[in-house]
Amino acid sequence: MSQRRTLGAVKVESIFHPSDFSGASEIAFVHALKIALVTQARLSMLHVTAGSKLEWQDFPGVRDTLERWKLIPKGSPRSMVGQLGVEIRKVITSSKDPVKACLHYLAKHPADLIVLAVRHHEGRMRWLEKSVGEPIARRAGQITLFLPHGVEGFVSREDGSVALRNILIPVASKPRPEPAMEAAVRLIRNFQLSAGTVTLLHVGSASGTRFMKFPESPGWTWKCVARTGDPAETILQTAEELAADLILMTTDGPDGFLDGLRGTTSERVLRKARCPVGNLPAGSMLG
Repeated sequence: MSQRRTLGAVKVESIFHPSDFSGASEIAFVHALKIALVTQARLSMLHVTAGSKLEWQDFPGVRDTLERWKLIPKGSPRSMVGQLGVEIRKVITSSKDPVKACLHYLAKHPADLIVLAVRHHEGRMRWLEKSVGEPIARRAGQITLFLPHGVEGFVSREDGSVALRNILIPVASKPRPEPAMEAAVRLIRNFQLSAGTVTLLHVGSASGTRFMKFPESPGWTWKCVARTGDPAETILQTAEELAADLILMTTDGPDGFLDGLRGTTSERVLRKARCPVGNLPAGSMLG
């Protein structure tokens, strides 16, 4: 039986992380690397340059990070990384349009999961400055983990430990919430999290959560709450009250991971969220 673990109902074999070498991208990088380690996946890191000269050492240091996390000895050769069950690819490409460059790369190298920082302004690639009208990689959508600017997330840069104790899942009759619930279960299992709380939030009548069946997660509490108000603002307010470490959303917006940010509830949540946001588009492998 394969030792490769799964996230949700699908194997995560390939992770894509676009980096602009900013501080925010470094945080996204450690999340991508940690997930690659626990899923035994291939991690592809892409930087798009408009022409400035860059060196490979400008990428986040994979071996330095693994040494800091005490997963390999100091001064280890590159081959030690592969012995952990992960494959790392670093790619630099030249383009004046980083979005199109990423779409082009993903069309040739599809990914099961995308991990990226958003709304960072000190770096060279600014994801939310332009409207993108085409779906990424011309497919049904990607499972994406967004790390908002200024948010440390749930993976420690210092030692790689995971602090994920409160997960918020907004629910509605459509799209169905089960993919986000299953993703939460797999995160709990893969990261071997012993205890915490998953809160299912329904904005509207409490009847919307009446027949929800909770998954089994030893040590974890599952609960439903119903509130009224503007969906995005209610999600954000609840996340703050709960000190949520992660918001998981199944969305029925446009297909692409950048298209899905335009004017939707998920986009409004992402712009103000103070924790990572997982987006599972309806029609994706989990959604």
